[in-house]
Amino acid sequence: MQDALFVVSKLFWTVAAPNTAALLLAILGAALLWRGRRSGRWPLALGLGWYAAVFFLPVASFLTLPLEERFARPQPPPTNVAGIIVLGGAVEQRLTAAHGIPALNGAAERMTEGVALALRYPQARLVFTGGSAAVVPGGPTEADTARRLFSDLGLPESRLVFDDESRNTWENAVLSRRMLDPKPGETWIMVTSASHMPRAVGCFRAAGFDIVPWPVNYTTGRDPGLWYNWPFPTRLNQAEWAMREWVGLVAYHLLGRTDAWFPAPRAR
Repeated sequence: MQDALFVVSKLFWTVAAPNTAALLLAILGAALLWRGRRSGRWPLALGLGWYAAVFFLPVASFLTLPLEERFARPQPPPTNVAGIIVLGGAVEQRLTAAHGIPALNGAAERMTEGVALALRYPQARLVFTGGSAAVVPGGPTEADTARRLFSDLGLPESRLVFDDESRNTWENAVLSRRMLDPKPGETWIMVTSASHMPRAVGCFRAAGFDIVPWPVNYTTGRDPGLWYNWPFPTRLNQAEWAMREWVGLVAYHLLGRTDAWFPAPRAR
């Protein structure tokens, strides 16, 4: 059942991703108009409207801000930490396989902050959870790349723990809970992108794993100067990523994978 849901979710988002859906609508509308059908105006307007809205308006930031502001790092930081969990999603698997060296994407702060925390808390284990998110996996997993990267950065193998099976956030949570078996009173820090943190926290809570959020990889802020800080293609990707998170929050809660529609911080 889980395998079928994984494949369906991948196929669905291939078409439903806003940038792809808008392009398909625009092509459909243009084709209908070319054939003399005035009904083509609507899909053409909707498709081009998405691109125009992202170009002229701070759509990407408005979609992203509530996600990135939902959780903040604890102040003051915890003193005793049992482990640091780094979620996958920062590794470019095909580039890594093609060139033989670790290749990271725009979420690279997940990896660098994980190492920084490992240096700050020398007694803590550093856990990486991430296999392959491809429908047809092949080549090195994200965990394989993380193992090489962390070792190259000087972290001893005895402190490192890897999950190379999880394919999505829900599996990150379930397999981490099963693998680490956290004890009452232990403090575990979770590192992931700020916009991904609400869904990740909801999954870990539903899996019975209470973690301390440690968001990274911020892409916007309340300063209007940040709303158009990125070039148009980057803002398109930012808006699409945020939409993916909002859709994911709804879908995961309907599937019982999160503890709330929009998980919120708990008082400590």
